[in-house]
Amino acid sequence: MEVLIEEKQSFTVIGKVGQGLSSESTEWIPKLWQEANRNFSEISSLAKTDSAGNLVGIWGAMSDVSERFERWTEQGKYLAGCEVLDGSVAPNGWTKWVIPSYKFAVMKCNQNTYRDKFKYMVNEYIPNHNYSIVGAVHEYYNPSEANGDLYLYFPIERIYNK
Repeated sequence: MEVLIEEKQSFTVIGKVGQGLSSESTEWIPKLWQEANRNFSEISSLAKTDSAGNLVGIWGAMSDVSERFERWTEQGKYLAGCEVLDGSVAPNGWTKWVIPSYKFAVMKCNQNTYRDKFKYMVNEYIPNHNYSIVGAVHEYYNPSEANGDLYLYFPIERIYNK
């Protein structure tokens, strides 16, 4: 399974936020995406685009309930949104998060392989490569790929043996 390591500077996402039980995420997260997609015109002018005018990224950003971007525990927060220009102000009814800069281990998946690839990253790849997960995992949807694939971004830090 191919894993890429990517250094990513902090970036800004504006979207629809929700909070719920981790075990019930498949019930409450899709509703956030429906609301964000239905109202996207309200934030489209803030969206970060490439030189051809295409959206840079759609993110399912995650955080602990205190919004410190820690990993989910029994509950978590999820922001279904779009990467926007730094300094953007979230319109009424929208939430803005500035995702901290991290080194990420990135793995491509789809809805059918999501769970298995997530487990592989947590239980095999990350510990076997002397990394630890240092924050919440994020989902990245590349707007130029309309095939249902997404990328899991695991914030990592190298573990140095003493």
